[in-house]
Amino acid sequence: MKPHLSRRQFLGLSVAAAGAAAIAGPALLWEPYHPRIVRLELDFPHWPAALDGFRIAQLSDLHYDPIFGITPIEAAVRLTTEQSPDLVVITGDFVTLPLFENRRTRQRSAAQSEPCAELLKPLRSKHGVFGVLGNHDEFSSPTVVARNLQSQGIEILRNRALPIEHSGTRFFLAGVNDVLGGDADLDVAMRGISPSEPTILLAHEPDYADEAARYPISLQLSGHSHGGQIRVPYLWPLFLPPLARDYPKGLYRVGDLTLYTNVGIGTIHVPMRWNCPPEITMITLRCGGRRAS
Repeated sequence: MKPHLSRRQFLGLSVAAAGAAAIAGPALLWEPYHPRIVRLELDFPHWPAALDGFRIAQLSDLHYDPIFGITPIEAAVRLTTEQSPDLVVITGDFVTLPLFENRRTRQRSAAQSEPCAELLKPLRSKHGVFGVLGNHDEFSSPTVVARNLQSQGIEILRNRALPIEHSGTRFFLAGVNDVLGGDADLDVAMRGISPSEPTILLAHEPDYADEAARYPISLQLSGHSHGGQIRVPYLWPLFLPPLARDYPKGLYRVGDLTLYTNVGIGTIHVPMRWNCPPEITMITLRCGGRRAS
């Protein structure tokens, strides 16, 4: 016998279904494909005056997918290029590992870095495009992912740093290997950098800031969290990966270190975002000596 629904129950279910549809529609069809630009001005007391106003565009967590991932990346590349930044950085996870992985699926995921790199090829800035690998890149094939990205002019920093020369002075841009992969090494990355030299660190996992704060680093840029990807108002994000639970979204102060966690461009597990749109972060660096807030 079929269960009988009262009129009140039927109306209640109808309202619930309508509410779910109202959420699912934008979360699936609109929000993932319309990245927004988040603008920040960050002040550092020891930032060189000649570098005041230096602009960095940060992208993160592209998670290329041939069905759902192309349009968000294309939109992010176009918007980033329109901003004419001095430097572009990408803080990891260019590809996506499936939930159930094996050697074949890892190889297939790593191969997706080639079309991803093609989409990123139009990115331009005065001082180039740099990145670090994320956990999905690391556990697919970091060598393949890095090679494909570098073939399109995206320099991958793997436990190393290099100077960025601008207006007769410089700062160092450092990057570490993926922390969850177990071989992030700041001692190696920072080797040869004087404590008086301003340094910016790219590290995929934001909670690595607790380690980075022990070093003379002004700013850490990270991703990994997706900001929770689906954020219910007034609730903590429903899902956050390891090493993205203390600093999941936005701007933080960790000791003397400033940390910014970008919520990413792509999606994972489900091609949905809600109350957490994809993000391009435009950071203007200042030497005013005011504490970042």
